[in-house]
Amino acid sequence: MLTRERLTAAYQKAREALLAERNGDGYWLGELSSSALSTATAISALSLVGGHDALVRSGLAWLANHQNDDVGWGDTVKSFSNISTTMLCRAAYRMAGSPPEFATAFKKTDEFMAMKWGATSAQQAEAIRRRYGKDHTFSVPILMNAAMAGLVPWSEVPALPFELACLPQSWYRLARMPVVSYALPALIAIGQTIFHHKPPRNPFSRLIRRISVGRSLRVLQRIQPSSGGFLEATPLTSFVVMALAASRLSFRARAESSAAQVISKGVEFLVRSIRPDGSWPIDSNLSVWVTTLAVNALAAAGDLDSLPEREKTLTWILEQQETEGHPYTGAASGGWGWSHLGGSVPDADDTPGAFLALRHLDGLTNPAVSAGVHSAIINGLPWILDLQNSDGGWPTFCRGWGRLPFDRSGADLTAHALRAFNSWKSARAPRIKEPVTWITFSFRARDAWGQVAEIEIGSPKAGIAVQQGLAFLRRFQDPHGSWLPLWFGNQHAPDDINPTYGTAKVLAAFRDLSLEQNAEARRGIDWLLQNQNDDGGWGGMRGTPSSVEETALAVEVLIDLAPPESRPAVERGLQYLVARVENGGLYDPSPIGFYFAKLWYFEKMYPIVWSVAALGRALRRNFISE
Repeated sequence: MLTRERLTAAYQKAREALLAERNGDGYWLGELSSSALSTATAISALSLVGGHDALVRSGLAWLANHQNDDVGWGDTVKSFSNISTTMLCRAAYRMAGSPPEFATAFKKTDEFMAMKWGATSAQQAEAIRRRYGKDHTFSVPILMNAAMAGLVPWSEVPALPFELACLPQSWYRLARMPVVSYALPALIAIGQTIFHHKPPRNPFSRLIRRISVGRSLRVLQRIQPSSGGFLEATPLTSFVVMALAASRLSFRARAESSAAQVISKGVEFLVRSIRPDGSWPIDSNLSVWVTTLAVNALAAAGDLDSLPEREKTLTWILEQQETEGHPYTGAASGGWGWSHLGGSVPDADDTPGAFLALRHLDGLTNPAVSAGVHSAIINGLPWILDLQNSDGGWPTFCRGWGRLPFDRSGADLTAHALRAFNSWKSARAPRIKEPVTWITFSFRARDAWGQVAEIEIGSPKAGIAVQQGLAFLRRFQDPHGSWLPLWFGNQHAPDDINPTYGTAKVLAAFRDLSLEQNAEARRGIDWLLQNQNDDGGWGGMRGTPSSVEETALAVEVLIDLAPPESRPAVERGLQYLVARVENGGLYDPSPIGFYFAKLWYFEKMYPIVWSVAALGRALRRNFISE
């Protein structure tokens, strides 16, 4: 039976786990799962460059030791085998020279692929293309790697128009590129190696691409971060390194110099990113994201007083705001990315997360810090407003890139932006009701002349943006009442969807905006309640295995939004969550995260932060009173 004592003990355990992960500089680093896909791409890149035999062999040993029972590989050690990662692992083995000590494992994989995805290279290449459809962001790099390893002919690798990278950056969204906005390095480097191995028959296209090689390489060199890692991501950086290494002998002297510098910095990043066990993660870390999640979870629990040295955390978050235009996406200053490292790019999920965290941490006794918070919000609000798409929703990185899946507006991103606006609206402004006509953001801060003044921003533009965002959420709602997120999934659900995550995130926005009685909100609440599993928990949808993360997300919003007659269902969810915490579930993360191009990951902070938010909110609301 769930008692307040058990609930309190579970919350304290989760909170202690959360605070223990905070480092001495006041932020959370988190830890992303090791990735077979990342490890395979790094092996291929380092094998091609040469000089890193020990790292290559340790990576191959890790792959051999983490092969699934069906002898394929999934993206993480908890993921189902898929053709993309399995193909990349096979290519890595070939690129490394097929060391005999790993021959048995990879011979079985050849047989597995032939049985599951076709015996011929043409059939396997078609299976790769079919998985990603018209989005070439990931299918072309995989096929390029396979072609380098001799697994498929170059004729199976679609060309990429890398010459488009020579256009002015503001024109990119109009150029109908075959890759998403964040994949510009892949477009350039992989496009060039395909051009080297398979030049187009059209003489005009051949000429245009030949004269674009040097200029596009200079673009690539300019957008490479100081860390060397594009997006801090091992797969993207590995693809760029192997592509340039495979074609650099065909470059002219000036282009060769640019390519060599990109390769050198990329290799340094890969060598620095390997883990002691021989694996690579998909990205360096999600430090900004998990730090703002942690702060916002403690705020949901009403327990920010338990956070020691709050000012240190607040100052660190402020320091991560972009103060200049970003060379990679052309984003203006004012946003936040997912990491404090140089390869991170400002986006429409991390920026609202920072807005919410700053709001919760604001009001410290140090006036200088508080003034810095207000200045950050003044600079950040226009950044979020300007990113809104014409459909009313928010994309991740760039406005107007809506043709391919991971560039479109997302319900989870839109809900997060609306929550960020709402958190900073003036206390003197009216509560948001439909129709929204204005929101005033008002606080004391220093103006351009250094004078302290009352500043109002966002009126009426922010109010219009909120109206349009709510209209987008109405249109995007599934007929059954759920919303699908852009960056999270569930491998047990059809098409890898995760309506539990998406619905919980959108309902949090309706809750914060006092719109829980809207018809859309009521349908969303009903959907969540109807999709609870028999064990009391939630998975991505009913019938998928319950997880700590998805249960905590559902419970946290239902504590406030579920009707009185559904209280027993929420209590069963709490009971499931408490039992999982008692049995070590805080340290058993599920692969529900999507990284770029639908690449699975899990993050050890997710079950901890979302449990803190759900259990703490239940205590704060006296949900279990006896």
